[in-house]
Amino acid sequence: MTQTTAMTAQALAIQQFALLDDIDCDARIVAARQKLGTRCVVLGHHYQRDEVFRHADFIGDSLKLSRMAAQSDAEYIVFCGVHFMAEVSDILSRPDQTAILPDLAAGCSMADMADLANVERCWRELSQVLDVEQTVTPVTYINSAADLKAFCGQHNGIVCTSSNAQKVLEWSFARREKVLFFPDQHLGRNTGYRMGIPLDDMVVWDFSKPMGGLSEEQISKARIILWKGFCSVHQMFRPEHIDDFLKRYPKTIVIAHPEASFEVCQKANYIGSTEYILKTVREAEPNTRWLVATELNLVNRLNREVKHQGKEVHFMSPTICMCSTMFRTDPQHLLWVLENLVEGHVVNRIRVPETEARYAKLALNNMLNVV
Repeated sequence: MTQTTAMTAQALAIQQFALLDDIDCDARIVAARQKLGTRCVVLGHHYQRDEVFRHADFIGDSLKLSRMAAQSDAEYIVFCGVHFMAEVSDILSRPDQTAILPDLAAGCSMADMADLANVERCWRELSQVLDVEQTVTPVTYINSAADLKAFCGQHNGIVCTSSNAQKVLEWSFARREKVLFFPDQHLGRNTGYRMGIPLDDMVVWDFSKPMGGLSEEQISKARIILWKGFCSVHQMFRPEHIDDFLKRYPKTIVIAHPEASFEVCQKANYIGSTEYILKTVREAEPNTRWLVATELNLVNRLNREVKHQGKEVHFMSPTICMCSTMFRTDPQHLLWVLENLVEGHVVNRIRVPETEARYAKLALNNMLNVV
């Protein structure tokens, strides 16, 4: 069978599963899970849709899930998330474990905003102004492709998450005077500002322009060079959403993910990762009202969870916005993957090339040693 024929057969098989309704899928997923037993672990990211999330053995953010899966006895790791998450799982897992992504089209628009070619070009252009290897630490958000993590590993850089970004930046500045931060400008800016770095000492590198659209003076003066990238979900939240809501409910507590804009985070009472948001609201006093700037599925689940305590949890944007790429992972794709595993077939395996994985793991280990 040629590769083209195999791909066509796979597409037809997926189409057959796509016709199944969620109720049938749910029952068959449960049956497949029972047959696989402990050989398979299903990971569910917080932003995943409820129909898939309910089947997860472990729930959490991407790094937490990858580490939990690597510590499990499972042979197969089915990551209900997006592509970079499954890559991290493959990098951190044991050689006897196999990482699988139910839908290969589940990507990340933020991660796509920084590709290796543009980051390498940025590094070369910065070297025309700076001794980059001596003065710049490359820092990539975990929401990035494996080859960018490998780039950081090759250049004595590091990976960060939204919960440890400050510690990672402190580590970076202890070694070199500047940071190149990608792909999310907002996480970099919000973290830097909370560390006392003035906004004037942070510049945005526009990868579509020569020298990032910056002058040599701007590059020389900057402490943090922020990549012009963002999360399409968190970009939706606006400071006026907070103002309008507070007019109706003045005692509302505002909490935002640091991928939200600087203006939104400045108006928030609390800023933190998805895990931080969950913990803060869960541990809050009863009968409190919260306005949350993060993904819709997480907010809705949290609202249902704490409602019995008299807490009200609201999604910040008046426009419905969820992570569309995360939403691609549906019960039908999960079932297709699991039933293939039952039959002894691995589909949609995620495998990071060995050299790339080795350098990426260096950058990840730098982060894990910091925190």
